Amino acid sequence: MGLNFLHLLSAILGLALLSPATSAGQDSGNTPNRGALFHIERNKNANIVQYDAQFQQNGTLHSEQPVVAYWVRLAEQGQIRELSWVQKKFAYGFSVKLNKVENTAKLEMVAIPGRTIMIRLDNGDYRAITDINGVKCYVEKLFIHADGEGLSTSVNYIELFGNSVSNDADQYERFQP
Repeated sequence: MGLNFLHLLSAILGLALLSPATSAGQDSGNTPNRGALFHIERNKNANIVQYDAQFQQNGTLHSEQPVVAYWVRLAEQGQIRELSWVQKKFAYGFSVKLNKVENTAKLEMVAIPGRTIMIRLDNGDYRAITDINGVKCYVEKLFIHADGEGLSTSVNYIELFGNSVSNDADQYERFQP
């Protein structure tokens, strides 16, 4: 399935399946700590999908959910909402493989198949790292540009923004899904 179909499913079913989530920074006693990794922006509206590292009190990645993703409704009033099942499955979800020994995680995203993002502790903060134009970079954001509505939705391109791990130079890559 292509991103066109995935985007369509997200648009049609997303609203029906959204349920409120607790704020990312809210601590209910059992909530692990979180640190921002990167986000996805879209041309459809100002809402973003935020990806955070989730870690224990001792600083190690959370064993069950080392990475979480959720909506930040900037087009509305900044509400935090969970991704729907459809959005996770077909557009903004991911699989993650935790390496407890190295305290790292490998992230495979639905939006950018075939590109691994490594989550690791770097200078006291968890960071997302992947290659952008062949350069090892800290990921800042992705931008997804799509046209059309309903069945005619089509993803035109995806942009990936980051900074070089070695010299902090800005890096950018644009590709078609």
